[in-house]
Amino acid sequence: MDLYEHEARDLFAAHGVPVSAGLVARTPEEAHDAAARIGGAVVVKAQVKTGGRGKAGGVRFAPTPDDAAIAAAAILGLDIKGHTVHKVLVTAASKIAQEYYFSFLLDRANRTFLAMASVEGGVEIEEIAVSKPSALAKVPVDALAGVDLAKAREIAVAAGLPPEVAPVVVALWEVFVAEDASLVEVNPLARTESGEILALDGKVALDDNAAYRHPGHAVFADEHAGDPLERAALDRGLNYVKLNGEIGVIGNGAGLVMSTLDVVAQASAELGGYRPANFLDIGGGASAKVMADGLEIVLGDPGVRSVFVNVFGGITACDAVADGIVQALGILGDRAHKPIVVRLDGNNVEAGRRILHTADHPLITLADTMDGAAHQAAALAAQGV
Repeated sequence: MDLYEHEARDLFAAHGVPVSAGLVARTPEEAHDAAARIGGAVVVKAQVKTGGRGKAGGVRFAPTPDDAAIAAAAILGLDIKGHTVHKVLVTAASKIAQEYYFSFLLDRANRTFLAMASVEGGVEIEEIAVSKPSALAKVPVDALAGVDLAKAREIAVAAGLPPEVAPVVVALWEVFVAEDASLVEVNPLARTESGEILALDGKVALDDNAAYRHPGHAVFADEHAGDPLERAALDRGLNYVKLNGEIGVIGNGAGLVMSTLDVVAQASAELGGYRPANFLDIGGGASAKVMADGLEIVLGDPGVRSVFVNVFGGITACDAVADGIVQALGILGDRAHKPIVVRLDGNNVEAGRRILHTADHPLITLADTMDGAAHQAAALAAQGV
């Protein structure tokens, strides 16, 4: 889960990372009041989960509260790379002497954590990585040893950062570990003219797999973020990711679903170029309720032309899965109106197929193999049935 800048700022402050005073506003009037409470010049910043805010006019300097209200009026409602601005962060303006870049992240390729730092902050770090790779220091971090002051100084020296940055690096590591983050980024990490080190902009990505350890993270749920179908699936406990295709995919087990996406893509390339519309893993249970929820989510995508249900019977046997499919179609009624290709294999497969044959539902086509089912689903999508 990616956080808004103001949410990252609050986490930073909670762990001792120095930040400037800031308040969130959702109207120009609230921005005026926030600027008045902070006092002095402020910066009004669009709160969206994407980069390029400055170039899009989403970051504005405001010397007075009246200017802050004008800036907020101009920013609220902006579309920045497909993200509509619903709120702004009003922060105290700082006199910056130097801007740095700093981040901790999960380095999946090398199975470790990584600190990245540069004296060239305040710009897109991807540009620096390409144009001046020597300016971006990359220091592996041992998960067991962590980051103490000595390690923080090592990272600072590698990047050419001043030694007074080290305590802030330790605090950022505390954010990374304590909040189960996969990314903690500050750009810029600034040194002010008075010598103070401040995190002026923050980006934090939290590991959803650790959400059970952080009930407080529920406050970060974003009603404006993500696809509506993905949010609906999450509310029903389904592992669903929307893709830009036309063939709905439902399976039990992430590995099986990934394989299904591959065979659907291959079959579709031969029959009109239709692609998988989603990833949906219903897990180990395929009850009528779970199957109905899954089918309703997949069929709720107006781009879907056909659905491929690919289930391997294990703990939940194929006959139970087949019963679930039949009952699900009964539950959905007219909401189920696209052709569905079903491939069953594994425990009690013959019994499962008999149940579907007996049901003789007009939407269901049975297939013996995964490749055959993928081709049938692609053919039905091509027909636009």
